[in-house]
Amino acid sequence: MVKEVSISKIQKDAEDLFRNGFFCSEAMVSCMRSNFELDLPEEVIAMASAFPVGMGRSKCVCGAVSGGMMCLGYFFGRTKQKDPKVEESLAVAKELHDWFKEKNSALCCRILTKGMDMASGEHKEQCIRFTGEVARKVAEIVCREKDIRNTDV
Repeated sequence: MVKEVSISKIQKDAEDLFRNGFFCSEAMVSCMRSNFELDLPEEVIAMASAFPVGMGRSKCVCGAVSGGMMCLGYFFGRTKQKDPKVEESLAVAKELHDWFKEKNSALCCRILTKGMDMASGEHKEQCIRFTGEVARKVAEIVCREKDIRNTDV
């Protein structure tokens, strides 16, 4: 893993990945994998493919947030039963949840896109923006908690 990243580049990369063919959750995972130079197979991106459009097009939890949670789980989660490390993972996940909900009043894709044509440019642009903002927030949390320097400052 790297010692420094550009958080603004992470945000832009996530937006570009969405704009150019990935969905929100896939863009999140791909962006974090490449910018933090994580030793993870590309298949982790495939794992994120079930989350777009509110979990498999069900319009539930925003896919950008779901992808962000996956990334936080990688950085802070546990791999062994009863490992207390899970508390750190839950804390940063709650931070992301609360931040997004406060900023957007909801996490539900159905509410976030209410009145929008799902095929419209307006809908896609909003989702691109959400993906970039969530990528930025996740990167800020990771940098803060893992003592990784943000080269933007």
